[in-house]
Parts: sequence; structure tokens; C-alpha cells
Amino acid sequence: MADLFAAFDPPAPAEVPTTGPLADRLRPRRLEEVVGQSHLTGPEGAIGRMVAAGKLSSMVLWGPPGTGKTTIARLLADAVGLRFASISAVFSGVADLKKVFAEARDHGRLGRRTLLFVDEIHRFNRAQQDGFLPYVEDGTVTLVGATTENPSFELNAALVSRAQVLILRRLDAEALETLLTRAEEAEGRPLPLDADARAALVASADGDGRFLLNQAETLFSIQLDTPLDPASLSALLQRRMAVYDKDREGHYNLISALHKSLRGSDPQAALYYLARMLTAGEEPLYVLRRITRFAGEDIGLADPQALVQCLAAKDAYDFLGSPEGELAIVQACLYCATAPKSNAAYKAQKAAWRSAKETGSLMPPHNILNAPTKLMKEIGYGEGYAYDHDSDDGFSGANYWPEELPPQHFYAPTERGFEKRLSERMAWWDARRHGRNPDAAS
Repeated sequence: MADLFAAFDPPAPAEVPTTGPLADRLRPRRLEEVVGQSHLTGPEGAIGRMVAAGKLSSMVLWGPPGTGKTTIARLLADAVGLRFASISAVFSGVADLKKVFAEARDHGRLGRRTLLFVDEIHRFNRAQQDGFLPYVEDGTVTLVGATTENPSFELNAALVSRAQVLILRRLDAEALETLLTRAEEAEGRPLPLDADARAALVASADGDGRFLLNQAETLFSIQLDTPLDPASLSALLQRRMAVYDKDREGHYNLISALHKSLRGSDPQAALYYLARMLTAGEEPLYVLRRITRFAGEDIGLADPQALVQCLAAKDAYDFLGSPEGELAIVQACLYCATAPKSNAAYKAQKAAWRSAKETGSLMPPHNILNAPTKLMKEIGYGEGYAYDHDSDDGFSGANYWPEELPPQHFYAPTERGFEKRLSERMAWWDARRHGRNPDAAS
């Protein structure tokens, strides 16, 4: 069995291989052939500049699947004359790392530096990631890590600080079309697709070049009398599921986009991100919990029905389940997106909580304390309490604040939606409170 961790120098054949999977046969032989990443590999890109200077720094290649991370790492070693070694964090442990570092050190003594490519580097635990540091610092290896996850969350800060984080973009339609053209040139015939089906095939790849070429290879293997239309193509090939990890960055990116679309009163965008999450397999009640939180934080009393709509959607979803119950979540989403917005209640909560923590255990004024015992009555509990309903307008204007704390102003309703009416009520009360009890006015 071949040593999985053995080092080798990548060959630079003059001709493209004629056997093997299509994606391997079309793997770029030079950096200029890499598609969709010219912001990195072009003359003004970070990788292009390093190659031109003939010197690489350690780096982390962060991007979606099928965007060229492994290919770029292989070509980098060849471009600057480094020995190439490769490991996968999925299959290796501490012993494997020690072996790779020892081999790199041996080659270093002979004047041959090593580029160590670590696929899925985020799968190493924190201690294993720390193990790279001394070998990166002393130049034993030039580290090129590949990850689909946000390095800020998944990699040690010490490791990230010693490597450039280079972001690979999902392949756009132009880059994917280039790959299809190369595939047709390699096969010597066009794909059996009409124009609409070809566009559908590109869209189905969701930016993943490897997936696209695998689908193209399947199409080349089938004998067809007439080109496929989109419906026939869909029946023949499975559509790629969107990249979405429910506990990783994609999850947080989409829920953030949903929340901000709701806040920005864009129901179309909000519905799009809701659909992105639910069609990718997100738990519907999680999304509804976030919309419900939005109703309290960003709508509040500007439209008190927003919270009611969210809770009704929860009951409807519990009653109906998926997929029928998801329409209730859509309704709640659209209601919140189109409702008047106010964060006044949210700001009031934060201000009141802050004041409560700062003021400690201040005693409320005696006039609003109950006096269930004779002793409590004797020391003044309940003395002077004004029962609001005894007033002609149902408002006493009494002071409810501790003696040591002047009246505070936490909640400031906006002039939007229902809060406009609340603002008018509060102004009415404040005016009467000031007239009847100037010391209690806020």
C-alpha cells in the first residue's frame, strides 16, 4: 500500500492525461489555467505576486468546495521549486504529522524546502494546530492549509497570525462555462444539451467546478439521439444541494442576512433567505424563533401584532408540521418584513437593565408598598397611596421611584405605527403628572 503521507515532486507533463476521471484530466497544469480566482492568481493578486517574487509565505486557502484549493497548492510548489507534501486532516493524527515534519527537516538539510499542503485543516483540534507553529516559524515547512470553514472560528489565532488567509470565490457562470468548454474540447464533442439545459447545468453546480465536471462526465457517457432540455436534464441528473452547515458559518451568514433583510423592510429578500435556509434543511422552528426574536427587537410596539403573528405561526407549524406548516412561517416572515419598525422597546430593556444593576437594592417609595401587618403600617408602608381609579381621569400622577433615584426615562416610543399613539398617551400622562406632582415628572 502506498504511503499516504509520502512526499513527492509533482510532474509537469507536456500533455494532458487521456485516462482517468474528467475532473483529473482537466486539472490545470499552470496557475494561469485556474479559473475564477484571478483576484489571487493574477499578476496583481497575492499568489501571483508571491510566485513572481519566487518566495511563498504560509497561507490558508478558504473557499467553497470545488473552487481549486488543492490544485492551487500543487501548482504553487511547482511554480517556486518547492518539494510538495500533502496530508489530510481527516485521515491523519499526531504521529503522521511528526513523520511529515521529520521528512521535511531531512530535505531541508539538503537544501530543499517543503510546501506542506494540509487539506481540511480545520478538522485538526487546537492542540494539533499548535503543533504546526514551531515548524512554520523556523521555516521547516511553508504551510498551505485548505478549509471550507471560516478560519476566524475554526483555526487557532496563533496559526492564523502566521499565515495569510486567502479567500477563494465560488465559481461564477463564466468560470463554469469555461470548464464545460474545456470538457468538450477534451472529449472532442459537445455536451448533449440545448442552450437552456446548459444554463441549468451550470446553475445546478452552485459554484462547484468539480461537481460540474462530474455531471458533464455522466452526460458524455450516455448515448442520446437529441439534446436534453431542462426538464429531461433534471430527471437525469440530481441537483446539487446548496452548501449549508447548520452549525457553521453558512448558518450564521444566512440567519444574519434574513434578520437584516427583515429590519430593512425588504420582504422579497427576507423570503429568499428564508427559502435558502429551509430548502437546505434548516430546522423550521429555529428560523421561526429568530423571526420571533426579531418581532420583539426590531418591531416591538410599533406593531404589537407582529409577536402575535409569530406565536400563531409556531402553533400552526406545530399543528401541521412540514411542509404545510412552513407557509405559516412564511406569513410571519412577510408580516414582520412589512411591519413598521421600532427598536424602542429593545433599547428600553437594555437601559432599564443597566440602571437596575447600577442602583442595587434601592427601596421603592413607601406609598406604593403593601402593608399586610400592623408593624408595616406603623412604619409608613402604604401611607399616602393614591388609587388611580378614584381620579376622574383614572390617573393619580403619583411618584413611583425610589427616593434616592430621580425619575428615569427608558422607553421613548417612535412616531411610527402604533407607537405614535403610545407617544401621545405618554405625553398626556407626563403633562398631568407634572401638574399634580412636579417632583415625579420624568
